[in-house]
Amino acid sequence: MRRRLAALLIVPALALTASACGSDDDKGDKDKADPSASSSPSAVAAPKPVDSASPMPEVKGAFGKKATIQVPKADPSDKFVVHTVSEGDGSVVKKDDLVSMNFTGKVWKSGKDLGSSYQEGGAPQLITAGSETVIPAFAQALVGQKEGSRVLVVAPPAAGFGSQGNQQAGVSGTDTLVFALDVGDVVPNKVEGKQAAIPSDLPQIKADDEAPATISVPKNDPPAKLVDKVLIAGKGAEVKNGQSVTMQYSGAAWKLNEGKAKAKLFDSSWKTGQPFSTAIGQGQVIAGWDKGLVGKHVGDRVLLVIPPAQAYGDEAKGEELPAKSTLVFVVDILAAS
Repeated sequence: MRRRLAALLIVPALALTASACGSDDDKGDKDKADPSASSSPSAVAAPKPVDSASPMPEVKGAFGKKATIQVPKADPSDKFVVHTVSEGDGSVVKKDDLVSMNFTGKVWKSGKDLGSSYQEGGAPQLITAGSETVIPAFAQALVGQKEGSRVLVVAPPAAGFGSQGNQQAGVSGTDTLVFALDVGDVVPNKVEGKQAAIPSDLPQIKADDEAPATISVPKNDPPAKLVDKVLIAGKGAEVKNGQSVTMQYSGAAWKLNEGKAKAKLFDSSWKTGQPFSTAIGQGQVIAGWDKGLVGKHVGDRVLLVIPPAQAYGDEAKGEELPAKSTLVFVVDILAAS
């Protein structure tokens, strides 16, 4: 479903700095590096992490800044190493927690720099700890760590991008990767608060659970103009043009579900096991998202009803989204940076 959403929203892939999504018709986008992507549905299971294995890379620098990684000249072991360089004093990260994380990465053999979320244009990642949809080098390495910790990760292929590697990132199927991870805060998986009443001529929303929302579409024509109604008002910072925004969302087409108590969703971030991140206000998603979410706040739940001209116009996107579809989304804004 993540790939399906990517095709619809036309989300850019930033190599190892943002959730990578690309059009199903655009192989170049699908090949871009994505630290939150599963290495492969048929990948060999990652080995159990160990605290150390000879030889060991060295990580220098302070928590909260881009790390310096020194890799030994000797070949790596085949061990999946997760070693706490400096322990924070926050809460322990549990499986399925949503965690803010920064990283710096390098390929062991070639010394190739895989970038850093601290570099210009980068942003912290929100990772579901222990998720099978996230490479083990990130997802498995976070479980059991304390907020505020810096962690050295040595990831053989099975804990990274698998035997196929990642061509766009310059990672082969035999490359061992080295990461310095800065473990940030555990954040809510969805927004909290009392939901405002919704006018009867707009879709009704139930999104109390950590699961795809229930969208009930009324038996009337959709509004002609964009609706961006705040259902729960958050207390976080205002979402600004150009920021990377992380969200949970569910989406349905109006006409196909008109009069139905429970719309058939064409996509939902809850089905991917990982929230959705994208640059906002930059034309990287459909216009209705850019116009409807810039100016909202972290912690907001937003009902978006997007007319065809601000979605896909005369272009059909399969049986679930025919041409001239008005789209309905409920979006929980989790973070913006």
